[in-house]
Amino acid sequence: MNKMSDQDKKGISRRDILKGLATAPVLGAFWWSASAKGDHDTEIKKGILNELDIKAMNPPTTGSMKGDVIKLGIIGAGGRGIHLMRTAGYATPQWLDDMKENARKNPNDTRLKSFLEQEDLNVRFTAVCDVFDVHMERAYGAAETDDNKPIRYVDYQDLLADPNVDAVIIATPDHTHAPIALDAVRAGKHVYVEKCMTHKIGETLELEEAVNNSSVVFQVGHQHRQTLSFLTAQDAINKNVLGHVSLVQTNTNRNDDAGAWQYNLHPEANEKTIDWKRFLGPAPDLPFSREQFSRWRKWWVFGTGLSGDLLTHDFDRINCVLKMGLPSSVMASGGIYSHRDGREVPDVLQVSMEFPEFSTGSSREKGLEKGMTFLYSATLGNGFNRGTLLMGHDATMELGESLSIYADYNSTRYKDLLEKGVIDTSTPMYGYNPQSEGVDGVTSATAKYFAEKGLLYTYRDGKRVDSAFLHIREWLSCIRHGGTPSCSIKEGMEEAISSHMATLSYKTGKQVLWDDKARKVVIPGMEGADLDAIITDSKLLPEAPIV
Repeated sequence: MNKMSDQDKKGISRRDILKGLATAPVLGAFWWSASAKGDHDTEIKKGILNELDIKAMNPPTTGSMKGDVIKLGIIGAGGRGIHLMRTAGYATPQWLDDMKENARKNPNDTRLKSFLEQEDLNVRFTAVCDVFDVHMERAYGAAETDDNKPIRYVDYQDLLADPNVDAVIIATPDHTHAPIALDAVRAGKHVYVEKCMTHKIGETLELEEAVNNSSVVFQVGHQHRQTLSFLTAQDAINKNVLGHVSLVQTNTNRNDDAGAWQYNLHPEANEKTIDWKRFLGPAPDLPFSREQFSRWRKWWVFGTGLSGDLLTHDFDRINCVLKMGLPSSVMASGGIYSHRDGREVPDVLQVSMEFPEFSTGSSREKGLEKGMTFLYSATLGNGFNRGTLLMGHDATMELGESLSIYADYNSTRYKDLLEKGVIDTSTPMYGYNPQSEGVDGVTSATAKYFAEKGLLYTYRDGKRVDSAFLHIREWLSCIRHGGTPSCSIKEGMEEAISSHMATLSYKTGKQVLWDDKARKVVIPGMEGADLDAIITDSKLLPEAPIV
């Protein structure tokens, strides 16, 4: 659309804008505060923003951390487990030394400062558990204080039997998430578990039932639910700013070894320092492999592939905005195209999820619009940021660490304003960025990827905060004061089942259905097949499909 001329602008009155927005189903009255001598563009901007009435949202206030100390156990003290310990207030001595040196070299690196200023969550790690001696000692070093000497456990069952543990953080490989979480729930321990919540379909439903029949506080580690841009997006959806959303497009774009799970092998990882049998857990009895121990995400028997490891990020962050629940059907395809290094899981994946009954509301006649497709596209061979788009009849939202909303040229809701030139489709009619200063402490392509997904940090009152810290705090608040965390068992079940449906479609080449009445996953033509075996079996790949 062409920009307005000065003469055009003079022809647009307060009455014109009011008339154009008169049929918009929004809350609140149109506000017009600028004087007749004020800047016309400023008046228009203020008028539109106030009529849209989108609020930059903070999550619900959580309770005080005062009171009795909550005694935690960490199960799985690899990279993610150590990070979660740090968000709870316990950093390793090595990390503290490294951050001091980084801050000395680069005054803009504020990670140490942020950690030292972090709120005291009033917790204590009384037990640490890992099958790798190096990880165990690292976790012990972080948890140990003058008045706290945590107990080391190699077997997580022994930790769960410890009466001096109130709650557990589970950051083990995917194939052990559900077994450990199930045992923790049955032991009466509150649970914070990393994604993907489960490795298989059956254990997903079993864990859901166990949590629903317990009094434990259960949180899945999708910390983007604390990110301001996603919370603000919820408000825009609730006020029908986009109109009916028929298509969501999400992407993973990573192009480095860390992003492709080709992690460095620890020089001290060997059969003497690793309890391999306990690492295997419910997996088949395989010979020791230092590579599989360190890079477990590359094999189906341990990991959940792109669908469980990365699609779950995008599915859940859209689910927290749209609350669309489980798809009725899923189709997926892909392959190993850029990392032929012995891995089994794909490094390129395309997933289409269908939600035929879903609706965000409409600005058009009743019954015309219903249904949505969720598209996920991933490559571990290219890092170009394609962005996340929620595409509605009236507007499109580009959602990441910040968000922008663009009116659609053929919108019903904004038709008169588009014709008058008050709104230009090439310019966001709404933009929100909670970041006050440039990103610091983010140095790698993979770190930038996580930042854009809302997985590293967010902002509170202009101050940068680790989003995982807020997610842990929310969980602890619910333990202390009651309530349900933002990513509890319902949300965890939805992310897990949807990702397992994508894996099944990829491995069988078939459409996979969710039967909501029977509460089960169905593949037409494969009734009676062991779907969990298909998900985890290394032999069942697209090159040798199930017939």
